[in-house]
Amino acid sequence: MFDDNPGEKNLLLIDYNSTRQKLLSGFFGAKCICEEADSIESALEKIRKKEYSVVLTSVALPHFNGLELMAHLQRYSPRTALVIISEDNSAGNTVKAFRAGAFEVIQKPFEMKKIESAIEKAFGQYELKCLKDNYQYHLEELVSERTVELDKALEEVEISYRSTLKALVQALETRDYETHGHSERVVTFSLRLGYEMGLDKESLHDLELGALMHDIGKIGVPDAVLRKPAKLNDEEWEKMKLHPLHGQKILRNIAFLEGATRIVAQHHEKWDGSGYPLGLRGEDIDIGARIFSVVDAFDAIISDRVYRKGRPYEQALEELEKYSGTQFDPAVIEAFKAVPKEDWEILRDRSLTDKEENFSFQAVVSELVYSRGSLEMVH
Repeated sequence: MFDDNPGEKNLLLIDYNSTRQKLLSGFFGAKCICEEADSIESALEKIRKKEYSVVLTSVALPHFNGLELMAHLQRYSPRTALVIISEDNSAGNTVKAFRAGAFEVIQKPFEMKKIESAIEKAFGQYELKCLKDNYQYHLEELVSERTVELDKALEEVEISYRSTLKALVQALETRDYETHGHSERVVTFSLRLGYEMGLDKESLHDLELGALMHDIGKIGVPDAVLRKPAKLNDEEWEKMKLHPLHGQKILRNIAFLEGATRIVAQHHEKWDGSGYPLGLRGEDIDIGARIFSVVDAFDAIISDRVYRKGRPYEQALEELEKYSGTQFDPAVIEAFKAVPKEDWEILRDRSLTDKEENFSFQAVVSELVYSRGSLEMVH
């Protein structure tokens, strides 16, 4: 009835009755690996060192209740099946044995056929537990492998999305009079300031895409307004002020752009509530939008225009501080001041150079940040 491969099955016998112990050892020793313990101390020592498929013991051991073995098995060998030989046929003791965790209880009269059947079933139980553990291990291994594959696939999809978004922004800029490198600057400037404020990974992701797509709504602005070389009249200005809402409508059904969409919709709101299109104020404005509004203004001040030269960092900082608490969130301005002037210069110079198409804004800024060591975060 037993497998011919004894290496897969081993049995530990613990019995105070030496005659019965020898009888059982002789019988099962020919069918599986069978070991004996002549005291509870030696049995516990064996259990701590080795996993047994089945342990067969009497309830009435000298100075030890056989049921107490279960606690040791659960700690050192939880897959082991415990078979109990009970000298007492009372239902109460049988229930106690099962509650303690015994797999099977053998009651008098002790017939070898009955004991053999119980041990065989116990080996089957042990093998089932081993199969379950093995399945669980390989399942976890498979899940881990598939997770890595999925992460890689998602990364490739996101790279594709980013490339598409960059191309869309570049196409949009051919309709507008943006300065060279503006899109890259407002993205990298925003990320640098986001790092300074201690934004988490998800918020930085939203900030990057929101900054990149901030003017996507200008697709809905007529060319006659968008490309007008002169000052806009009141009617034209009202049309221009709708571009954040146009952007929100364009992006609102794209799940992975949910956070970025808030930035697109709110990037012209002002701290004191005088902005547009909704007149939001204070912390009701998304933190990404508050950060973006500062770096967008900063870039406008330091960049050359057809009608004027860009102003130096010091004058730009003076202008930002002037409108802290009205146009800009004071906490964002304080964080801006904490960023070394050299960081803005590095990012500005980089935006004016030719580079590969699929570079990562996040990688550029994180490399700059961590090359300077730990930052003192401003909150």
